[in-house]
Amino acid sequence: MKKILLYNSGGGLGDSIQLFPLLLSLRSHFKKAKFYYLGAHTNHFNEKLKEYKIHLETVDLGLKYFGFRWWHFFFASKRALSKGLGNYDLIIDLQTKFRNSLILSRIPHSSFYSRTFNGFFSSKKIKSNSLDHLENLSLFMEEDIIELNFNIKNLPKEILNEAKRLLPNSNYIGFSITQGNEYRKKSWSIYKFTALANKILSKNKIPVFFIEKDKIDLIEKIKNQVPSAIFPEVNSKLSCPALVTALSARLDAAVSIDNGIMHMIALANIPMIVLFGPTNSKKFAPKNKFTKVLDSKIIHKTKDINSIQVDEVLSLI
Repeated sequence: MKKILLYNSGGGLGDSIQLFPLLLSLRSHFKKAKFYYLGAHTNHFNEKLKEYKIHLETVDLGLKYFGFRWWHFFFASKRALSKGLGNYDLIIDLQTKFRNSLILSRIPHSSFYSRTFNGFFSSKKIKSNSLDHLENLSLFMEEDIIELNFNIKNLPKEILNEAKRLLPNSNYIGFSITQGNEYRKKSWSIYKFTALANKILSKNKIPVFFIEKDKIDLIEKIKNQVPSAIFPEVNSKLSCPALVTALSARLDAAVSIDNGIMHMIALANIPMIVLFGPTNSKKFAPKNKFTKVLDSKIIHKTKDINSIQVDEVLSLI
């Protein structure tokens, strides 16, 4: 393997962060390969996520929202050839939309991996019901690809030192309460979060809220209800996802809804309780062994995340 192309149709930071274990594992296994990234949206790896030091060479075919327009089918191959990209040894399709996979398969390649339509587009069929790409790729390549996770020690010392300054002690419980994309109602009530924060205070734990410093009204609302709460990002000149991960490593545990911050916290490999409503917990929940999932669809038979009660979360903490 000399050239491996990964295609990601998701546009959020969480969609990119979820790929870290896969990328680290593939790079360790295919040591001589050069990895390329084709996204339907911005390549966050080389911009907002640069402090994680997981660089991916961007492939730009000049086709905005690649894979989401049927007319891309007629240009994918031509653009790839005209830009001298050559043939990829392996294309890894990380999504399952028929249109996107069909268009992606037009790019010249030797092997093509995709879960779309039970592997309809894959150059080799595998028997697996797993949603785990690494597990499936091991079967696809007929090679045992060892899973590697992100190591917090790989973050810049400046960021690790800042996290220690902001959270110098122990007994912290983190909370991530805001959703980045408003297309689905994934947020748990702010009043339930503050009630939970006050209950953990009685257990001698300190609530730490991960909220962007520009959300002044929300921060003030929480401060009024939980005066002892800490908002570390407000007290730092640094502002990046890697700082959230470094801060998370100093927590005893964290509670989060399904959002990008959930994935930033998960990289610290700490105990987490993650709350799900309308979205798919099997697909999006962090995969580490310390994660506990509360999915309203499973425990209360509804997509309404607010059906989850404060004491149900508290019991897991």
